Amino acid sequence: MAKAADIRPASSGGAANERNRPTVETERIREALVTRLTELQAEYDQALSAITELSRERLADSAGDDQADTGTKTLEREQEITLANNLLERITQVEHAIDRLGQGNYGWCERCGDQIPVERLAAFPSATLCVSCKQLEERR
Repeated sequence: MAKAADIRPASSGGAANERNRPTVETERIREALVTRLTELQAEYDQALSAITELSRERLADSAGDDQADTGTKTLEREQEITLANNLLERITQVEHAIDRLGQGNYGWCERCGDQIPVERLAAFPSATLCVSCKQLEERR
């Protein structure tokens, strides 16, 4: 798993140069994001396999099930689907972060344009909003 410290961008001086991070740092961030993307993709593949297996079991073993068994199997399948959807959303967020990195916009708020604090990026490398904008979004 990629560590938050692996993704932390170094502070740089001067507003004009802040968007153009050094190539070494950019590559370090990209490598950490790609590693995280690979991990998430593997988890997603496992979740899809679990969904497929649960669907097969449901079709093969459903004869003679009472309502409680059927409900349990349905709940398990729905939980796996929810997990897969959450993983897919996280994959999309990491892909977006990689795209923003390539465009030179990584670490900058998509709403106000201010720099996202390094601590926020270290905790949530796929962040696209600064703390203030994220708080405003959550209040809506």
